[in-house]
Amino acid sequence: MSHERRRPAQDRPSAPPSAPDAARLPLLSDCGDCFGLCCVALPFARSADFALDKEAGRPCPNLRTDFACGVHRDLRQRGFAGCTVFECFGAGQKVSQVTFGGTDWRTAPETARPMFDAFAVMRQLHELLWYLTEAVALPSAADSDSDSGSAGRAGATGTVLAAAVHEELRAALERTEELTRGTAEELAGLDVAAHRGAVNVLLLKVSETVRAGVPGRKKERRGADLMGARLKGADLRGANLRGAYLIAADLRGADLRSADMIGADLRDADLRGADLTGSIFLTQAQVNAARGDAATRLPQGLRRPAHW
Repeated sequence: MSHERRRPAQDRPSAPPSAPDAARLPLLSDCGDCFGLCCVALPFARSADFALDKEAGRPCPNLRTDFACGVHRDLRQRGFAGCTVFECFGAGQKVSQVTFGGTDWRTAPETARPMFDAFAVMRQLHELLWYLTEAVALPSAADSDSDSGSAGRAGATGTVLAAAVHEELRAALERTEELTRGTAEELAGLDVAAHRGAVNVLLLKVSETVRAGVPGRKKERRGADLMGARLKGADLRGANLRGAYLIAADLRGADLRSADMIGADLRDADLRGADLTGSIFLTQAQVNAARGDAATRLPQGLRRPAHW
């Protein structure tokens, strides 16, 4: 949600990306190519995350005329920690530069409402692209044993997807990408909830396959209330943490490898020293919302937040 015309150096990948990271580069927010959509389209309420109330469609008072944030470097100190957590998955630049062809809502006010509505849908589609791109990068049973790239990935994750599931994932990825190329009117009319539901069926299959490769009994914590839970050093390998409320949970030194993290609320969760390598469906927004340190191990493709 914070905007500079270029991505801050500390937020850029420190090394050239590798697959699936290269494929997910367009799914990282690039504020320099966005018309400040998250700072206008979205509402927020005065809280620990935001210093003031703002209704949807009204520009944040910190948004400059060039669509950069006037307090970008001091957001947390000025009471806008929520802005440093938000991630649009690249939807902002997609709507700004592709859907509306570089025409901004200030110079063409009639585009404001359609642009903001398109942004809300595009963000959901791009989030799905994030998950699908991660899933498609897993090797399938149809991959040749002689394919060293696939063999390497299988060795790292211990996961090989059924060929039929892999094919369905590719089709879902292509369909979702196609939807993102629709017009503003087509995006507004999309039943995005139905599309999410269909994709989620596939993501569940991936989750079950990944977690089944972890030996021993896996913890089932889907949607669990774990707010403030004392989970220091807990063995959560292969756990199902979908939609779990882990707000302010103590996860110091916890083993979260191969855990399903989709939708888990990690606000203020203490991840210092935790191992999340190989966890699936974790997003940058979730990482940004948590607390960690140099010893926190993250999945490939996710950045260590500057505020850690």
